[in-house]
Amino acid sequence: MTLIAIDGPAGAGKTTLAEKLLHEYSVGQSVAVIHMDDLYNGWSNPLNTKLTSKLADILRRYSLGLAFEIEIFNWTSMKFDGVQRIQSSDVLIIEGVGAAQKIVRDAGATTFWLDIEPTVGLQRVLARDGLEIALFMHQWQLDQEIHFLSDKTRENAQHIQSS
Repeated sequence: MTLIAIDGPAGAGKTTLAEKLLHEYSVGQSVAVIHMDDLYNGWSNPLNTKLTSKLADILRRYSLGLAFEIEIFNWTSMKFDGVQRIQSSDVLIIEGVGAAQKIVRDAGATTFWLDIEPTVGLQRVLARDGLEIALFMHQWQLDQEIHFLSDKTRENAQHIQSS
């Protein structure tokens, strides 16, 4: 079983790298991908202990080779209203802000950190998701920076790439 975590600031290209790794690892192996955007509980304090607890549950089930379900957050309705079934797989890729936090590193994940200059990351996110989230994204950038500093995510990454 292989666990991969891809982390870094918003707009750095984490989802793109996850897709690339999904295609590379899918040759002869089963691969599942979890997007952190599906796990956050909206914009308010998303990188909290509840998120860490969700990750702990995911990691436990994955390590036991169990299939499991995760609740999916709907960013339009601003509530959890979907479910994704994650099958037991040879490889699990978790991508998004907070994906390579300590609990995931301690579970033996191979960790990737993608760097990006904050204004470029913000521009990418707004181009992708719309200008209406600009105010939320400014707070998000602060929240993620606080998380990264306290968790020492970048300092503990095994692979660091700059955009």
